Amino acid sequence: FPPCLQVFPSQDPLDRADFNAVEYINALFPTEQSLANIDEVVNKIRLKIRRLDDNIRTVVRGQTNVGQDGRQALEEAQKAIQQLFGKIKDIKDKAEKSEQMVKEITRDIKQLDHAKRHLTTSITTLNHLHMLAGGVDSLEAMTRRRQYGEVANLLQGVVNVLEHFNKYMGIPQIRQLSERVKAAQNELGQQILADFEEAFPSQGTKRTGGPSNVLRDACLVANVLDPRIKQEIIKKFIKQHLSEYLVLFQENQDVAWLDKIDRRYAWIKRQLVDYEEKYGRMFPQEWCMTERIAVEFCHVTRAELSKIMRTRAKEIEVKLLLFAIQRTTNFEGFLAKRFSGCTLADGTVKKPEVPPPSTNPFLEDETGTETDEIVIEKSDTDKPKKPKVPDNPFHGIVSKCFEPHLYVYIESQDKNLGELIDRFVADFKAQGPPKPNVDEGGAVLPSCADLFVYYKKCMVQCSQLSTGEPMIALTTIFQKYLREYAWKILSGNLPKTTSSSGGLTITSLLKEKEGSEVAKFTLEELCLICSILSTAEYCLATTQQLEEKLKEKVDASLVERINLTGEMDTFSIVISNSIQLLVQDLDAACDPALTAMSKMQWQNVEHVGDQSPYVTSVILHIKQNVPIIRDNLASTRKYFTQFCIKFANSFIPKFINHLFKCKPISMVGAEQLLLDTHSLKMVLLDLPSIGSQVVRKAPASYTKIVVKGMTRAEMILKVVMAPHEPPVVFVDNYIKLLADCSTDTFQKILDMKGLKRSEQSSMLDLFRLRLPAPPPGGDSTGPLSLSAPTPEQESSRIRKLEKLIKKRL
Repeated sequence: FPPCLQVFPSQDPLDRADFNAVEYINALFPTEQSLANIDEVVNKIRLKIRRLDDNIRTVVRGQTNVGQDGRQALEEAQKAIQQLFGKIKDIKDKAEKSEQMVKEITRDIKQLDHAKRHLTTSITTLNHLHMLAGGVDSLEAMTRRRQYGEVANLLQGVVNVLEHFNKYMGIPQIRQLSERVKAAQNELGQQILADFEEAFPSQGTKRTGGPSNVLRDACLVANVLDPRIKQEIIKKFIKQHLSEYLVLFQENQDVAWLDKIDRRYAWIKRQLVDYEEKYGRMFPQEWCMTERIAVEFCHVTRAELSKIMRTRAKEIEVKLLLFAIQRTTNFEGFLAKRFSGCTLADGTVKKPEVPPPSTNPFLEDETGTETDEIVIEKSDTDKPKKPKVPDNPFHGIVSKCFEPHLYVYIESQDKNLGELIDRFVADFKAQGPPKPNVDEGGAVLPSCADLFVYYKKCMVQCSQLSTGEPMIALTTIFQKYLREYAWKILSGNLPKTTSSSGGLTITSLLKEKEGSEVAKFTLEELCLICSILSTAEYCLATTQQLEEKLKEKVDASLVERINLTGEMDTFSIVISNSIQLLVQDLDAACDPALTAMSKMQWQNVEHVGDQSPYVTSVILHIKQNVPIIRDNLASTRKYFTQFCIKFANSFIPKFINHLFKCKPISMVGAEQLLLDTHSLKMVLLDLPSIGSQVVRKAPASYTKIVVKGMTRAEMILKVVMAPHEPPVVFVDNYIKLLADCSTDTFQKILDMKGLKRSEQSSMLDLFRLRLPAPPPGGDSTGPLSLSAPTPEQESSRIRKLEKLIKKRL
């Protein structure tokens, strides 16, 4: 629409931009009869024209006064702006005058504030100066009179007051007072040290002095003095207190050796009790003197034990070493219960944080002695997790000295584990394989539980001795005997397979003599294989748990060196070998039946009957072996599933290979084989639960393998049953049913049908020509994948097809 119509909308046709006069007149006079009122229409138009002229005239006249009115309005606006500017200027001037008045009013107030502040500071400083001068005089007098009780309170106050004069040290009088305070502190320090030396002389072992109020107050003064005074008092007192210990347990004394290590700890316990009774109130509680005495005793004891063990290293035996370590760790536990450890390291003790629930499968309490034995059960992972016990702050404070000699313990464990493995081997040979006990679901060999119980005992014991390199050495020993157990006890006792095929003869199969059907492994041997498999599975899971526990015990810097993956792989190999033995046994038991199937004269079969004897034989072997294996692997269900899958992957290809050997086959023979194949398919689908009172659905992974493999066997037989005339239809049906582009397979199908070589040659040529083209994109996967033919091959195929057509015509 035009802009005028957007502002003033109108429905009049005369206002339209595309106005057409002819159409407008035709609209007014659509017919000849309408011309009768033409005068009336003309009058209306003339009236409308006059009205428009009047409106235009009015508008034009109205615009003549617009310019004059605009100039007048502009002048009025300019006058209003000038008036507003004048008012704003007046307001600004009044504001400046008001500000000047406020400044004049507040000037005197600020001066009064500054005077008040300076006066207050001066009075406070004078008071502090008076207090400091009087305090220094009193401090010097009390120091001479050894009035330590009053000095302790006064000195702290004087020091606090002196801090206010740090910025006035340029004033000679203030600096002189500060120097007098420092001199008084030095004098106090030397005087207090002399008093303690007199009361507790460092020479000699007899304590001539004793606790007194003067010394107790002197300790309070030492808290305020230089910290070195306090440390010197503590050092001298502890040294004098332990001087008797160094004499009694000298290296040349009989009681100094490890077999009498209890006497060391008994002595310090008596000394701590004696200290509490005599000197407990003399030292301030925050000095933790009892703990300091115990800690210094530990440091001295560790040094003395290290020295004597280096001298008499050849005399250290395992029992003696473990005895000394046990007594030492017990003493460290006693210290942890008695003291907080606040004097260790930097003098601070971190509050033990409650760690998150442990993922460790071994959740036993390990705070006891090394004699605690916890059996590692497979159900440990189902138990509730317990938080880890907080570390003992005193752990290793004495027992660290035994770490260089732990090689004796490691060598002993190496020897003990070697003897343990030899005993396991001898016991197995003496007792023979475990008796079949289907109700228990395949028993785990008891020796593996004994092995891991001993491992647990060693790990707990070694972690109490050290969490450093000895733990790594012990882990190496664990790895060695885990491998030995896997090969000597497990793999070494797996039944050996024999080269003789055994089983059924063709004649016996055809005559259905079931009495001669025997499996290669006896019932006891099958149970033994299952027991070894269950034991290896238990060892695999427990070894993983052992690795996690070792990583928790060892120092964080050594965690990366704990790795039992190789040993877990060893147990996995034992499991795989055990499953393979079970598969080979059942597979070998079925071999004679499949051989009999391939030897039968299938071209002479005259009618289709029940399933063939070889099928009955295969089913009989499956029913004999599988329930035994399933019941003995009830506790390791996933490995029974692996057994089923591996057997299916072994039996089905072998069955198909024997199927190809059945040649030639008549139509009736092919129907009989198809019936037998279907029977075997149903048995294989039911194999995981065959002979079981509780029927379970077979795993989907297993079912998929059986259906795919046996369906291929059925398709092979259906292709064999199909007529080979016309050849094109036969070849297309083969490609459609089998989806196999291998010429070898097609050749075997033709052999099963009993075709002559000449017919096979033409059929093979036709088969190569009828193969589907490979998918674009180069590489392809699956049975249909073929390499793209070269131009020479393509031309050769065309010539062969022309010859085939001429021959048929």
